[in-house]
Amino acid sequence: MRIGILTGGGDCPGLNAVIRAVVRKATASGDEVVGFRDGWRGLLEDDAVPLDLAAVRGLLPRGGTVLGTSRTNPYALEGGPERVLGCLAAHGIDALVPVGGEDTLGVAAKLADSGAGVRVVGVPKTIDNDLDGTDYTFGFDTAVGVAMEAIDRLHTTGDSHHRTLVVEVMGRHAGWIALHAGMAGGANVVLVPERPFDVDAVVAHCLHRFESGYSPIVVVSEGARPADGELVTSTGQTDAFGHVRLGGIGAALAAVLEERTGRESRAVVLGHVQRGGTPSAFDRVLATRFGLAAVDAVQAGLSGVMVALRGTDVVPVPIAEATARLKLVPLERYAEAEVFFG
Repeated sequence: MRIGILTGGGDCPGLNAVIRAVVRKATASGDEVVGFRDGWRGLLEDDAVPLDLAAVRGLLPRGGTVLGTSRTNPYALEGGPERVLGCLAAHGIDALVPVGGEDTLGVAAKLADSGAGVRVVGVPKTIDNDLDGTDYTFGFDTAVGVAMEAIDRLHTTGDSHHRTLVVEVMGRHAGWIALHAGMAGGANVVLVPERPFDVDAVVAHCLHRFESGYSPIVVVSEGARPADGELVTSTGQTDAFGHVRLGGIGAALAAVLEERTGRESRAVVLGHVQRGGTPSAFDRVLATRFGLAAVDAVQAGLSGVMVALRGTDVVPVPIAEATARLKLVPLERYAEAEVFFG
């Protein structure tokens, strides 16, 4: 067979490990692999590259994706789906392995339902860990580790200057990174998109922390919003999938806390640092297992499925099921975990 692979959406630690696993597994079975550059754009513009063992040597610890990525949406372009199918046919692709999050896999689900005769097996990728069909996505563990280390370092500088430090982390709809990094780093307040926060309660919690002789650390997801509707920040720009580009909640909240507490406040925006760099051991292993399982699914004749971690097993699940809704933080689970959600 000829198996195509692409990586779409935001870059993520572990993407290269998936590419490596797919190529190694397919090659060992006598199959060929073709990579399409920059996500769905590669199929729209016929930008392809053959992938063999030499091409993937040394990729396991490397961050980002050697295939490149983009947020291209073929279904938002006139004639886009037809161009994708034409490119697949031109390269003799029997199966396609799209690696991405809800948007990339949403396109994959439509392609699988198109009746084009190409098998489609998705691989879940997002540092936000918000795909409902899998217990964990690779990239999440690395992002949490980066955020946790930053929080660890900020404790000492916060206490030295007697100031509030607000750490803004990624998380548009789901607060998994903020929750796990905040818990692991000993933050005092964690603000997530799942629950609009009470600014008064956050101020009171920070004042209590100062009265105890320590400086507060507040971790806030980029998608978190106050209950009163103020401090809503975005650039107003949208991507090809209609998502508004977020940013600024950390700085806006820090300004309010400084005014209300009478103590100096600083905002630290980790941004794309969370996405970059070498993947953790957990993410390398999970990404490798996903890549191997994707080839197994293709060779078994499956289509319209996504490989997923369920417990300790990697199993195929329908893409439509995996992308039907986002996996949000169940706040009741952490009610007794000493996490203050504001």
